[in-house]
Amino acid sequence: MISYNTKDWFTFIFHFHKSDTIRKLLPIMLAIGVYSAAVGYLEVEYFEFNKNHYIHNIPIMHGMLGFVISLLLVFRTNTAYDRWWEGRKLWGSLVNNSRNLAIKLSAILKDESDKKFFREIIATYASFLHKHLKDEETSKQLFEDVDLEIDHHKHKPNQVMRMMYHKINYLYETKKITGDQLITINQELQSFTDICGACERIKNTPIPYSYSAFIKKFIFFYTMTLPFGYSISLGYFVAPVVVFIFYVLASLELIAEEIEDPFGDDENDLPTKKIAENIKKHVEELI
Repeated sequence: MISYNTKDWFTFIFHFHKSDTIRKLLPIMLAIGVYSAAVGYLEVEYFEFNKNHYIHNIPIMHGMLGFVISLLLVFRTNTAYDRWWEGRKLWGSLVNNSRNLAIKLSAILKDESDKKFFREIIATYASFLHKHLKDEETSKQLFEDVDLEIDHHKHKPNQVMRMMYHKINYLYETKKITGDQLITINQELQSFTDICGACERIKNTPIPYSYSAFIKKFIFFYTMTLPFGYSISLGYFVAPVVVFIFYVLASLELIAEEIEDPFGDDENDLPTKKIAENIKKHVEELI
């Protein structure tokens, strides 16, 4: 995750980090600029259209469609941010539940070997969940055209929880913890798997293909028709104007694509590795 000062907004205008949209869109922006200039040349110099020509009324269509595309992009970015923020809340819950479980076990357990086991296993779960969500196979498990040879032993978070439950059951059978104490810690134990399942839901359920593809096509054709209506009024200035409009619209779509999967490797994705390391540090302090 990028660390920055939210109040130092003036610096953002002139600073371009490697994941900035202008770097990704630069080739196509240059192509659209050349295309717009060519359309402007044909209309103004070759065909010599004037403001009385019917093609000058095309911006009426752009005005109507501009409202529609703005609604689509607002919904798209809000949906993507909801996924990002839900992922952050889930990992926040993992931090809190790990702390609560560590606090309860530190008071319940008396044997140092048992404490050492949970000191390691709780931190291990967070670390394995981080790696599990980074795995590309996790994001493809619901794709119908992908045939994965699933080895359930590769699902490390489940294996860690299995070991944890077996250890808890052993402590109960050997009378090291009581039934009431078992009920007390069960909520935190169960929440680990619930959090894992919720993170997997975000990871392997992308925005519906038809919706995402439609927005991209809409932005492309909307931008490609802009030079025809504005060349007569703007002349060759239509090229930078169209490029700027495309940059704004396409950037919103790129930002949404980046944050809709908060467990990836992009700079704006959640720092799950750092959170897992913090969990390890906190658990070691408590148990």
